[in-house]
Amino acid sequence: MRTSKKITLKNTAKFKQQLLSWAQQFEHVSWLDSNNYPRKHSTFDTVLAVGAYSSFICNYNHAFENLKHYKNLTKDYLFGYLSYDLKNDTENLTSNNFDGLGFSDLFFFQPKKLFFIKGNELKIQYLNLYADEIEIDFENILKQDVNSETQIQHDVKIHKRITKKQYLKQLDIILEHIHRGDIYEMNFCQEFYAENALINPLDVYQHLNKISKPPLASFLKIKDKYLLSASPERFVKKERNKIISQPIKGTAKRLTNKTADKKLALALVSDEKERSENIMIVDLVRNDLSKTAIKGSVTVEELCKLYSFEQVHQLISTVTSQIDDKTDSIDVIKSIFPMGSMTGAPKLSAMQIIETTESTKRGLYSGAVGYFTPNDDFDFNVVIRSILYNANKQYLSYSVGGAITAKSDPEKEYQECLLKAIAMKKALKG
Repeated sequence: MRTSKKITLKNTAKFKQQLLSWAQQFEHVSWLDSNNYPRKHSTFDTVLAVGAYSSFICNYNHAFENLKHYKNLTKDYLFGYLSYDLKNDTENLTSNNFDGLGFSDLFFFQPKKLFFIKGNELKIQYLNLYADEIEIDFENILKQDVNSETQIQHDVKIHKRITKKQYLKQLDIILEHIHRGDIYEMNFCQEFYAENALINPLDVYQHLNKISKPPLASFLKIKDKYLLSASPERFVKKERNKIISQPIKGTAKRLTNKTADKKLALALVSDEKERSENIMIVDLVRNDLSKTAIKGSVTVEELCKLYSFEQVHQLISTVTSQIDDKTDSIDVIKSIFPMGSMTGAPKLSAMQIIETTESTKRGLYSGAVGYFTPNDDFDFNVVIRSILYNANKQYLSYSVGGAITAKSDPEKEYQECLLKAIAMKKALKG
């Protein structure tokens, strides 16, 4: 059981900074922030979960069933992540590529302390064991000094896991698979990394978030491992009996000139290749959702709708379904995992080819970060536009990718990857 307290905030923006700064004392931190982006299906603007009263960690073997047991036993809020390599739990697949980060395949924790922000309203929820700490914690949060500007230097030298020549060679292999009919579309990713990397994770996250201002940002700390994410994409959300998935496919850069920027956005909306990428994934998502949906309830609410962010324009579709009361939330997630926007179509064939053409184990990249509620609702993003960091190993990584189709121009695909990497590169400059 939890004790709740509501407070009206005088300065929400400042309080958010103070709250995230205060949270750094904990070994387990999950911060999810919408950056007040005007988008449907937002339950709150920001949530912070800290302190693990209990936790669950495992690798792919029976991971979803074990997570279901933990969730149904706990019957409380759970925050954490699902890595891409849980594909090995849903299909007969393996992950043998290089992994410099060492994240487990799955991790969730039951937080001791929760903070929900909506507008200027703060709702605090502590497990009853810690209820007497609410007042003193709130006072300590307000004492956090976040006004002083400090310029932190990060010791990071970024390397490419594969060269441009190797990237183009792998694209030729993927295009051969497409022309043979093995797949129609595949998301191909490459890693940028740094060894002996020394960073301040909070500082890098704040810089990344300021650059991108995405609707599904997250700062995740699991002891010595960090996710600093500027994700614009929702994987899947459950609101009572409604399931919502919002795949992104289709990207164009932003321009400072407003007229030219608008022209580029309109060109994206009418771009045949970009729309076909999106529509193929929408069909895949519709099929995935139908596995648990009430018959006839799968609906495309938005198709290739333009959304504009700080760095890029994107085409986003919204696909929904209805499930019955007996369907467990874990069964919904397992039936559609991993997300189609980061795999391809057909999904199984695409994942098999991903394993043989990519050079890095994806791990948490292209997985999902989010939470479950006590009443079995959930919300998860897609881990893209993100920096991953193992502080103990001093290994830092960010990956970028794009959808490859029969109409792909390899040179343009490579340039799109570099475009998507700009925000992470800037954030690391401090």
